[in-house]
Amino acid sequence: MTAATTVRWLDGPTGNGTTWGVPWPRGTVAAGTPFALADGTPLQSWTTATWPDGSIKWTAHAISPAGPPLSAYELMPGVEPSVPAEPVTVTRTGDEVRVRTGAVTWTLRAPAVIASIEHDGRGVVRDVRMVSLRQDGPDDDGGRRRTRTTGTVERITVEQDGPVRAVVRLDGRHGDWLPFHLRLYFYAGQSDVRVMHTFVWDGDPERDFLAGLGLTADVVMRDPLHDRHVRIAGAEGFLTEAVRGLTGLRRDPGAAARQAQIAGRQVTGIEPGVAELLDFVPAWNDHTLDQSSADGFVLRKRTRPGHAWITVPSGTRSGGYAYVGGATGGGLGFGLRDFWKLHPTRLDVRDAAADVATATVWLWSPSAPAMDLRYWHDGLGQDTYADQLQGLEITYEDYEPGFGTPYGVARTHELSLRVHGATPSHDDLAADQAAMNAPGLLTAAPDRLLAAKVFGSWALPDKRHSDIEQRLDFLFDFYVGQREQRRWYGFWDYGDVMHAYDPDRHTWRYDIGGYAWDNSELSPDLWLWYQFLRTGRADVFRFAEAMTRHTGEVDVYHLGQWQGLGSRHNVQHWGCSCKQLRISNAAYRRFYYYLTADERTGDLLDELTTPETTFLAIDPIRKIRTDDYTPDPAALSIGLGTDWGSLAAAWLTRWERHGDTEARDRLLGTMADIGALPHGFFTGNARFDLRTGRIDPAAGEFGVSHLSAMFGLPEIVAELLGLDLDQPGFDRAWLDYCRLYLATPEQQTAELGAPLVGVSLVQAHSRLAAYAAARTGDPDLAALAWRTFTLDEGDQLNTNPLQRQPQWKTTRITGTTVLMPVDEAAFVSTNDAAQYGLAAIQLLALAAAQRPTEFGGHHPWSRSDDAPS
Repeated sequence: MTAATTVRWLDGPTGNGTTWGVPWPRGTVAAGTPFALADGTPLQSWTTATWPDGSIKWTAHAISPAGPPLSAYELMPGVEPSVPAEPVTVTRTGDEVRVRTGAVTWTLRAPAVIASIEHDGRGVVRDVRMVSLRQDGPDDDGGRRRTRTTGTVERITVEQDGPVRAVVRLDGRHGDWLPFHLRLYFYAGQSDVRVMHTFVWDGDPERDFLAGLGLTADVVMRDPLHDRHVRIAGAEGFLTEAVRGLTGLRRDPGAAARQAQIAGRQVTGIEPGVAELLDFVPAWNDHTLDQSSADGFVLRKRTRPGHAWITVPSGTRSGGYAYVGGATGGGLGFGLRDFWKLHPTRLDVRDAAADVATATVWLWSPSAPAMDLRYWHDGLGQDTYADQLQGLEITYEDYEPGFGTPYGVARTHELSLRVHGATPSHDDLAADQAAMNAPGLLTAAPDRLLAAKVFGSWALPDKRHSDIEQRLDFLFDFYVGQREQRRWYGFWDYGDVMHAYDPDRHTWRYDIGGYAWDNSELSPDLWLWYQFLRTGRADVFRFAEAMTRHTGEVDVYHLGQWQGLGSRHNVQHWGCSCKQLRISNAAYRRFYYYLTADERTGDLLDELTTPETTFLAIDPIRKIRTDDYTPDPAALSIGLGTDWGSLAAAWLTRWERHGDTEARDRLLGTMADIGALPHGFFTGNARFDLRTGRIDPAAGEFGVSHLSAMFGLPEIVAELLGLDLDQPGFDRAWLDYCRLYLATPEQQTAELGAPLVGVSLVQAHSRLAAYAAARTGDPDLAALAWRTFTLDEGDQLNTNPLQRQPQWKTTRITGTTVLMPVDEAAFVSTNDAAQYGLAAIQLLALAAAQRPTEFGGHHPWSRSDDAPS
């Protein structure tokens, strides 16, 4: 049995329940092994992946806020866990599900999301529901009609029922469109529920315009108007309002009364001469905070419908959290994670002066222009493949009529609902807001993750190669800064980064065809996750988390003819006609799933249960084919790089998560088939039989693509080879590919019969040579890896120390040619940054000791250089 594992908070404890994942070395933890925490904290555990020998590979664990959180916990295999003194319980009676977490009882009953919530047996909240507004045309046409719809829950599924954590999934629709999925997360002893909401776009972008999307709840109001409170988060603290205020009046109700109202406590002892005049003090019935951009919110309130809104002092970036309720009757805290980053958003309180108030978190604010998902340009007459390929030459736009559709894309949001027996303090609300925006996560240290031998070839940061480590830090910090300076935020955009830069305009190429949003092109997702694994940095994790949320939802189709495929980079995330598995790639989601056990990410992986069937829907290389090909189930054309790598990642994940023997057989069978191909991985395209799950060894021609290894193939192959699957032919084929891709034309001709044509992305492929060097011990391969990584032999990022070229740095651009001051690194593109990061990480893992001294010296370093525009 393996030793205990220490887990620590990623970016600080929150006092809320949390779930996290831990990997285990192969063969050390048997299936069915219990887990406990050394301090006796109640624990719930389950297995999320197994090794081929049946031993546990990844586990997930959950704790509840039973007391003050510790700074670290010792996770012990083979020990029975403690159970909460008052566990979360789930009871199903007919169509009703009741969840009890302690003082709070949640009753779930369709068609509502939550039918009622009780605190200490008293009803506080009822009829939690999804709402939407559908508009019949774009705003610029004028005179448009909006229809409000209440979402209908159609199915309730209990996925976990305690004792520490319960998970309930709800599936429904907004009338006749927009299917949605919600998961409700409950923890023992906790008074809040985490709500994970996903909706899938299935409208017609020419006539369906989403004008509002929100989660709303009715809150019972029992207190006198002066004991009812509204709190709305601003950029730092909270708007502090009472429905009927006692402060600032002409006559003083007394300091004790004023202070109690501000603190949210019940007011007693109002001064004589004031109490009898309170009916003449206006009651503020409605409050709204509108976050229209990443830079500003507007606060308003009014006494009742039919009367003017009064502007409240406004601000920049709201924390996205609010409360409505009473000092003794209780109330509801509600909010949206990443509120300002996902603009346009809104928080509403309505009818606070009535018997029942309504609280709404708007994921798309009704105040904003209606969501317009029409294609961004008219195609410019590119009706033939020949025209489209010409267009590709000038704008990198892979256009095709009818392909720029959002039908089937999705978006996921995280919300929080917390029930209170009384109005909470400002500090408590601030803590709730912080926990919502940065949910607590426990993680094992990088060296412990490395010891488990998961995720292929990587190593801990190496101070002996500080120049490379500094460049890795530079690239990450640069993208963090660019996200802020360029405002890469918004409902559909947050989490992605731009593809390429335009130094003449001092901006990323946001409006030029395929140079705009990156959509996982050349694997920035992988780069970020490997950088987190090796460093354990919370800021790297949160950046990668946002990217995983985005690229897995917005860039991928979840319904329709291209379900299971993603869209290549474009001005709009779904605009490109290149629909491929390389974007929906399971390799990009596995990290987040295993580190967090996030069920929604598990759904995305499950959508790829049979990814091979997507090749029936569309031929990825239809525009450049020279042969006569129509997708045939018995002979589907697949590339052995981006295509098979994506298939292998999906099959492996399916096998280790679910024990899926068909996925296992297809993985192992195609590995054997690749090993038997005359040209191995130097086969341009192979033929795959959908029925047998095998590759035809007689089909396929000699060829190579510079993109084959750019979408996770080296990383997933490293994992496969680490499993010892007894595939000698496959092992040899991969080693040959790694040895020969960067070899001289003479060596390629001697071994392959002809030189390779189309060799590119030299620096990115240096990690293949490093793998071959590590396998063979050949010093010449190690030297090749370091030379091609370091010197200017292709389109890449490097410093060329032997040629004394300038060092990496950013330049400050100010003045009248930019919207605002920006830090520019015009030499950086996301393709090169991602592949530099992956190459650097793997060279340091595979060939650090073989780095030539002329490439390993310390270099001067600069992060900025102030310069006029």
